[in-house]
Amino acid sequence: QVQLVESGGGLVQAGDSLRLSCAASGRTFSSYAMGWFRQAPGKEREFVAAISRGGGNTLYADSVKGRFTISRDNAKNTVYLQMNSLKPEDTAVYYCAATQLRYGSSWTDLVEYDYWGQGTQVTVSS
Repeated sequence: QVQLVESGGGLVQAGDSLRLSCAASGRTFSSYAMGWFRQAPGKEREFVAAISRGGGNTLYADSVKGRFTISRDNAKNTVYLQMNSLKPEDTAVYYCAATQLRYGSSWTDLVEYDYWGQGTQVTVSS
């Protein structure tokens, strides 16, 4: 079992930046690819970004490409989501998740993720 805890959410204005962190328990963090998903009120949880176990490969939703950057520090058992140029439509609860799926072809599918954090709220005002 892997425990994931997100942090770093908050209230910001459009155009601002925010950095989310996801701290993972256990000694096998590096064996998991990690993803970020978000869920806005009344909407389905959607894929945001993912990163391979070693950090060498990333994948982004079209809606956040060029604005968001996912990274990880396996020594700290932590994955990050740097969010720049935030827009009101980025407002959502952001979740990190872990998957044992090695390759990124299915990283956008939330069903493929085995563990989930509790989420952190990001609110962007116009």
